[in-house]
Amino acid sequence: MDPLSATASIIGVLQLSSDVVKYIIGATGATKARRSLREEILSCEAILLQLQDHADDAEGATVWSEKIKTLEGPGTPLYRFGIALGALKSQLEPKKGWNKALSALKWPFDEKQVEKLISAIQREKSLLQLVLTNNCIELIEASKRASDQNHAALLGLIQRMKDQSADAEWQLTRLNTVLLELEESQSCQAILDWITPIDYSTQQSDFINRRQAGTGNWLLDSAEFRAWAGNANQTLFCPGIPGAGKTILTSIVVDNLQARFDSDPDVGVAYLYCSFQRADDQKAGDLLAGLLKQLAQQRCSLPDSVTSLYSHKKKRQRPSYSEISSTLRLVAAMYSQVFIVVDALDECPAYNSSRFMSEVFNLQETCKVNIFATSRFIPEIVQRFKYGMTLEIRASQKDICSYIDGHMLYLPSFVKRNHELQEEIKTEIFNAVDGMFLLAQLHLDSLVGKRSLKAVRKALKKLPSGSDALRQAYEDAMNRIESQVSDQIELAKQVLLWVACARRPLTTLELQHALAVEVGKPEIDPDNFPQVEDMVSVCAGLVTVDEESDIIRLVHHTTQEYFEQTQKQWFPNADTYIATVCVTYLSFNIFDIGFCKTNLEFEESMGLNRLYDYAAHNWGHHAGRAPAELSDLIVQFLQDEPKVSRCSQAMMVAKDWHHSNYSQDVPRHFTGMHLAAWFGLQDMIVALIAVKNDPDLGDSHGRTPLSYAAARGHEAVVTLLLANDAVNPDSKDSVRGWTPLWHAVVGVQLAVVQQLLGDRRVDPNSISIYGRTPLLLAAKKGHDAVVKLLIENDRVNLNAPDSESGWTSLSWAAANGHDSAVNLLLEKAEVNPDPKDIEYGRTPLSWAAERGHKAVVEALLRRNEVDVDSKSKYGRTPLWFSRERGQEEIVKLLSANNAVDPGLEYSEYGQIPLWYAAEIGQEAIAKLLLDNGVDPNSKSKFGRTPLSYAAEKGHEVIVKLLLGNGKVGPDLKDFEYGRTPLSWAAANGHASVVKLLLEGNGVDPNSKSKYGTPLSWAARFGHEEVVRLLLARDEVDPDSKCHYQRTPLSYAAEKGHEAIVRLLLDKGEVDPSAEDSRYGRTPLLWAKVNGHEAVMKIIKENS
Repeated sequence: MDPLSATASIIGVLQLSSDVVKYIIGATGATKARRSLREEILSCEAILLQLQDHADDAEGATVWSEKIKTLEGPGTPLYRFGIALGALKSQLEPKKGWNKALSALKWPFDEKQVEKLISAIQREKSLLQLVLTNNCIELIEASKRASDQNHAALLGLIQRMKDQSADAEWQLTRLNTVLLELEESQSCQAILDWITPIDYSTQQSDFINRRQAGTGNWLLDSAEFRAWAGNANQTLFCPGIPGAGKTILTSIVVDNLQARFDSDPDVGVAYLYCSFQRADDQKAGDLLAGLLKQLAQQRCSLPDSVTSLYSHKKKRQRPSYSEISSTLRLVAAMYSQVFIVVDALDECPAYNSSRFMSEVFNLQETCKVNIFATSRFIPEIVQRFKYGMTLEIRASQKDICSYIDGHMLYLPSFVKRNHELQEEIKTEIFNAVDGMFLLAQLHLDSLVGKRSLKAVRKALKKLPSGSDALRQAYEDAMNRIESQVSDQIELAKQVLLWVACARRPLTTLELQHALAVEVGKPEIDPDNFPQVEDMVSVCAGLVTVDEESDIIRLVHHTTQEYFEQTQKQWFPNADTYIATVCVTYLSFNIFDIGFCKTNLEFEESMGLNRLYDYAAHNWGHHAGRAPAELSDLIVQFLQDEPKVSRCSQAMMVAKDWHHSNYSQDVPRHFTGMHLAAWFGLQDMIVALIAVKNDPDLGDSHGRTPLSYAAARGHEAVVTLLLANDAVNPDSKDSVRGWTPLWHAVVGVQLAVVQQLLGDRRVDPNSISIYGRTPLLLAAKKGHDAVVKLLIENDRVNLNAPDSESGWTSLSWAAANGHDSAVNLLLEKAEVNPDPKDIEYGRTPLSWAAERGHKAVVEALLRRNEVDVDSKSKYGRTPLWFSRERGQEEIVKLLSANNAVDPGLEYSEYGQIPLWYAAEIGQEAIAKLLLDNGVDPNSKSKFGRTPLSYAAEKGHEVIVKLLLGNGKVGPDLKDFEYGRTPLSWAAANGHASVVKLLLEGNGVDPNSKSKYGTPLSWAARFGHEEVVRLLLARDEVDPDSKCHYQRTPLSYAAEKGHEAIVRLLLDKGEVDPSAEDSRYGRTPLLWAKVNGHEAVMKIIKENS
């Protein structure tokens, strides 16, 4: 089947078209050609959208569906349009695939190529237009027959694009596999963006681009940095005063590490830039997710641990903190060394930074992790790094002078002509700033408007210095703003108001839209947009634009602190002004059509109306802090159902935009009452009830205004609604079966939980569709304060089981290590301390012992009713689980307890399976079982024998024991993978076991599984000694092929195992040009795709 046929539908081609247009816009150069090609593609999009709309309409849907079906297959105009788009995308997208952030690309086509592309697309467009304008299906068939010439011309053009490529072999492979890789890369990116949508690479680009050439070298040359970068498991803490240049120096460190280790796949580099403006997106879990995303992104393929974590997506869940943490440990362990760089820890809330750094330090104990961090001199943070190296960051004289030299061109011309004055400026500024880079920047900006030598020297003598220098510099900047003409003053104050008082950073386009809004007007006048250059220039150096992200921001977080302290002076009505602009924007006539019916419609609307996202998410927050005079404007908006529906859609759509129907996955029918409750606007709810709005209406997910108010902790609104007789306080939503109490518990809204528990109409044991009560959820998550509130209520069933697993609240808390919740529950006499679950018959003690939760085990052992030797369904005791999992502290705890029987053995149908004894290395048990006549080839449910498990784990003694048994089958394959014991031992690098197996009889060294022979496995995972052992056997085929026609050389080249590549090529019996069947790649291409230059060189030398 042609790879394109899977995507040769209108929807698939529209998505491909959207991607190509995005790349065209992101490219640089050939502006006219790019515009022409983009417009031609968009005109085809318009026809396809009309065709899709006809098919979606109720009337005539069958006829149009039949017409569209004739387009969906090989040889059709739609098919060829898709081929053209695929070829374009292969040329325009970043060549390293999904694991690099999109960046501006040089336009790769010449003028003639663009002309031919446009001509080819126009021919297909004309045929698509015929389909749209004529109802005759025969016409469509005729257009197919007549389009052979189009097809040939298009393929010829693509071939010429291939031939003209600088690297013909690479581009040929890219074009032949582009559609397969498209699906794979989109899937990978979807997983990464699901982990966290935040991309720190744009910030890194912004910051490193602001570096003045030559600055920061003092840090890279310091003994501390060299010791940190050159040795494993080192920590370097670099504190500094505000404005010392910590962030730029951090970007220099990141840049240095990336340059140093870019070609080394075994070294990972991950970095974070904390920011006071992103506090909501930088909780401890978010920061860990940022590290996980970057380290996973740098692997040649996504680690299995990451893809399995993604399974949560099916349940629309985000990964928990513990899941992110455990997955991060697994991914970090894949590297020989990891560098973690964190800037501005002081800008992260104290609890989050403390929790995050504890996890990073724990990671350092188990993996080779080097930590670099910056912060202001915060005692708690400084104390945390007391055991590592410390190097204070201060702007050096050389760096400050370099910066001033680089920006001297912005000063008046008489300064540029006077070398003596330039030296004077550098000296005076350096003496005033006391190691503060930011202050040097502000002082230099203060000289920009001076008109004479005398004025410059006078200003230099008055430069603020000392502890209050920054504040005085900001005051001087505001005075310069107020000395401008009136229109410039107004523009500057509006820009600063938005930048300082908005709830999140704004892009320049968002701010342009905000500034263009005219209150009372139903739409934006395109002639009212201010220019970005003017927006920046009137602000006296207090704002800057990040080039990569296009975010306009204050120059430093101390600038934000200044405006927070002086808001009443400069922006006394900020919330009223922002709320008015936002509600006006949301009320534009263009939004009368209401809820967007497709992802494409939603994305186009959000792209055209750039302030909409901010307005929808934040208007209510600003309105809640604004005076009552806005009420008429807001009530008018809240009663406009289509506009409210559109607003709620934008507000509630998940950040993960890779879900196939994400824009439709939110409530379609959402009223103004719901919206007011969401934001906690009590006065608006009173006003809406007064004009007969239903206070208990469910949205299309069955959620009421009370449900939203409870989830978001709006106590006053909850009180207001509970007092209304028309409101059902215990209504369930239709998605999870959660009541308002449920939503309050999930959101850890303690005050609201208490309010609802006090209402006798609320059932505190309400069961969700998953069979759980609120207490079960709170205990599972470890929400101690919520657990305490619930168990103090005499109506709560403390032993209610989860209907699916039979776990009680104590079981969940114990299994997840929430010792405080466990202690709270055990304080209640009515709590059963020893319940058994349904599936495995295990107790809380059993789960806590297996998972190593010492404090929980100690708490449970204090209760006499707990059976310390309770057996699971398969006869396993808590002591057995702790031993099996290597939980030494728990083993000591249990063994010290006189009630524990240390001789009690696990039994499954009377005895431990031989395969399990072999897997965990229990030689004595394995010998006993064999002596008692147990079948040495007995298999697990996966069809694996004891020898298979022992070989995988490298238990040489047990392998010898089993091979010494005359009945053992040394070459039996498992059910799941078709692998032999030799295959498992080879894959895991157990050379001694491999040697034992090869020396025995009956072992086929060329046995094939789906993914190859033992040699393939050893080559893939870089086990050189095993490869040597296998190649020494004459019967081993060094060029064997797996199910995908990949050879051992292919796998070794992909992973960059140079020594193994040499060993295989030295045999002289391998084909270095063999292509696999899935991607059509040779070993050389696998090495190239993954950046293994040394391997490429070896292969070329031997070809």
